[in-house]
Amino acid sequence: MAEVATKQNSSVEELFKNGAHFGFSKSRRHPSANAYIYGSKNRSDIFDLEKTHEFLEKALLFVKELAEKKEVILFVGGKNEAQKIIREVAEAVDMPFVASRWIGGTLTNFSEIKKRVETLLNLLSQKEKGELVKYTKKERLLIDRDIEKLQKMFGGISKMSSLPKALFIIDPRYEDIALNEARLMKIPVIALCGSDNNFQKIDYVIPGNDSSQKSIKYVADRIKETYIKNKTV
Repeated sequence: MAEVATKQNSSVEELFKNGAHFGFSKSRRHPSANAYIYGSKNRSDIFDLEKTHEFLEKALLFVKELAEKKEVILFVGGKNEAQKIIREVAEAVDMPFVASRWIGGTLTNFSEIKKRVETLLNLLSQKEKGELVKYTKKERLLIDRDIEKLQKMFGGISKMSSLPKALFIIDPRYEDIALNEARLMKIPVIALCGSDNNFQKIDYVIPGNDSSQKSIKYVADRIKETYIKNKTV
């Protein structure tokens, strides 16, 4: 018991150190967040970090199960504070990611999205092999622009050959289309949720600051470390 308490205290301290306790103003709070709020300071909500720790651990247990089965997690974070972190963490575990605007139909119309990805991979392959020399300079310029556009839209999911087994989302209120598609496709969602989110829509909610790079990085790194540690060889 003492070991469990020590681990919890250490986790709570780390969450606090990384600013995970900060929520939004009480006026922005979603009613479903009430149970996760400790109090307020300067009119801003303060999360109960013991509960944040508890729910983070539940999410990590799910990540552990996914890792043991080598299942795919799609990492999603298009807001400015999350983009770089989501990209780096996803690449570290060799997972697909969306670190820009979510393209509608990524999950619900995956067969069509897959065709766009295949177009991108085909163009990249042709370019790498020098097969684009048969085109005029103007045509090659247009092809390069197409590649750049497709890379921006689909580069992060180019290795995703089938629907993921879970999504990890930073701020599902911001990523509402991604969340709704996951729910329609019955794909579980793990999410770092600020106090303005509807927590009832999330399968594995992590209540905490979803607008701070430090807080986002801390939680995303815990997801990454858990996956790497438990992935079977």
